[in-house]
Amino acid sequence: MEEMGITDRIDVVEVTVSRQDGSGGPDPRNPHPEKKVPYLIDGDDQVRERGALVAYLTDKFPESGLGRPVGHPQRGAFLSWLFYYQGVMEPVLVLDWAKIDHPALQATFRDLEAVCARLSEALDGQPYILGEEYSAVDLLLSSPFQWLPDAMPTQPAIRDWVRRCADRPAMKVVADRELAGV
Repeated sequence: MEEMGITDRIDVVEVTVSRQDGSGGPDPRNPHPEKKVPYLIDGDDQVRERGALVAYLTDKFPESGLGRPVGHPQRGAFLSWLFYYQGVMEPVLVLDWAKIDHPALQATFRDLEAVCARLSEALDGQPYILGEEYSAVDLLLSSPFQWLPDAMPTQPAIRDWVRRCADRPAMKVVADRELAGV
């Protein structure tokens, strides 16, 4: 929302959620059916899951330039990367963090090495996943490495890309806000 310049058009409600360390817990104010985040309410419509929220918001606010609207030559790549994050990258990162390994998981989701190889391949010769321009795909896919630096891959192309994404003014505003606990 910060990157899109729409923070004044969306009401953000902070809620507690159950955390891996046992802290937090379900918040009765949380409208998400599973008491998770993120969750967006837009009139009578509701959207959950990070990739779906990114697609929804970039479609709703195309003037931000972060999405690839219907008819754009990169629309398919944009949607593919959003779903790759949700369906492959996030599960692989969680499984790697939890030290869970099984051939069925690798066959279904791939492994961290394959995810990093795919990211490196996409970044070969270009600064961002979709080319020369930063998009919401870069915001979403770089975010785990920004918030969990221990998960940062060793590949220079990925490290440089994450740094470029983190250096954006909107990301600095968000990081400063998080540090301040606001």
